[in-house]
Amino acid sequence: MPRNKASIPRQGRSIILLIAAFKLAKGLLLVAAGLGVMRLMNHDVAATATRWVHALRVDPNNRYIHRLLERLLGVSHRRLEEIGVGTFLYAAVFLTEGTGLALGKHWAEYFTIIVTGSFLPIEFYELIRRVTPARCVVLVLNLAVLVYLIVRVRKYRHRH
Repeated sequence: MPRNKASIPRQGRSIILLIAAFKLAKGLLLVAAGLGVMRLMNHDVAATATRWVHALRVDPNNRYIHRLLERLLGVSHRRLEEIGVGTFLYAAVFLTEGTGLALGKHWAEYFTIIVTGSFLPIEFYELIRRVTPARCVVLVLNLAVLVYLIVRVRKYRHRH
């Protein structure tokens, strides 16, 4: 049976599918966030935030909630548009990576290497600014994905 040159070799397929699921999950989360931002554009940000604080039964006098509410009050309609568009663009990139990997496309490995590698400086910068467990986990996962795919692509290229 002739082999499609654009498809990923079978060995390591489960790891590729795991990476694809990770990328698809990030993409879907960003789509949800983008929809939330777009929905927020059509409402009074302060009123919506206050409703959420009450619905979640969070102490409105909490200093973190207070700081969050102050930030939300300062966000303009134009800035919300920019955030929404940027979120959807990032989502499109992650969904493209995840879909290509899930479909077994070799180009998706190269695309994922380029995209993941290009985000690492930003992730390092954010980690230096403020260390959090979530930032550490995301950085380690992305480094692992990057190293795995580089090794895999190099092996595949040497075989063909």
